[in-house]
Amino acid sequence: MKAIVLSDVTRVDDIDLKEVDIPKVVPGWVLIKVKAFGMNHSEVILRNEEIKYNYIKKPVIPGIECVGEIVDASDSSFENGQRVIAMMGGMGRSYNGSYAEYALLPVHHVFGINSELNWEDLAAIPETYFTAWGSLFECLNLKSEDTLLVRGATCALGYAAIQIAKALGCRVIATTHRERYLSKLENVDERIIDDGKLTGKISGITKALDLVGPKNILDTLTAVDKGAIVCQTGILGGVYSLNGFDPIKDIPNGVYLTGFYSNYPTQDIVDEMFEFINKHQLRPCYGSAYKFKDIREAMMMQESGKAGGKIVVVVE
Repeated sequence: MKAIVLSDVTRVDDIDLKEVDIPKVVPGWVLIKVKAFGMNHSEVILRNEEIKYNYIKKPVIPGIECVGEIVDASDSSFENGQRVIAMMGGMGRSYNGSYAEYALLPVHHVFGINSELNWEDLAAIPETYFTAWGSLFECLNLKSEDTLLVRGATCALGYAAIQIAKALGCRVIATTHRERYLSKLENVDERIIDDGKLTGKISGITKALDLVGPKNILDTLTAVDKGAIVCQTGILGGVYSLNGFDPIKDIPNGVYLTGFYSNYPTQDIVDEMFEFINKHQLRPCYGSAYKFKDIREAMMMQESGKAGGKIVVVVE
């Protein structure tokens, strides 16, 4: 089969598909014919830096998510030919991931789906929509009567969160730090240029999804109404932690702070998510689609930051 294989830090110009053996099935694992996959920033980090560290299995096929069909169900309850998605759980780091024609994956991170979407559309869902779903419902307990702030909304996760929240019936206020991106914020009730300070400029926010992260999180906490919940899921601001963070002083009285970690998907959550997508006839949001043979060009687009959303790669 063809695959991307990494052994060390690798520039995009040096990326090339290699011929490797199709994995052999072992108990507790299933073999998937990869039909398509979404690309993620964590894979850029892996290729440019993380691959150097000893905890990464090397050589490794990257890719933390995929959609496809079971071709060998091994000792699992899946059936050959069943449509599935897979994500997280060490994919593309602890064991080979999805940048390949076939993937051997542990059964506990493979999930059956009920969907009539095509493979290209499905590829935009697993990690992005699962993270949006968990952030909105598990962490924010989002309700139709809420006013949701999505801070740092012009990214794949932001677009997915907006789509889900609007389908639910929420009022949505979305921010971006670049004026030229305002036109990308469709189907929202208010669009705001974010200069780093929203406190005093907005009101009525009952729930907030902060994708900028520690760079602006203290301002988000003071920008929402009393009783609001703030979920920090993204780190688009490039700041990964807060030095000197004082929860007693920095979290206003009556405001709640939480965060979503996407490493623990379950079949029940996947079922709920697809039931919602099917009910509301949602077509997943993504920026560009490429064929597997053109994955180098897809990676170049990813690094350019001009894709306008998630990049998906179709393998079949």
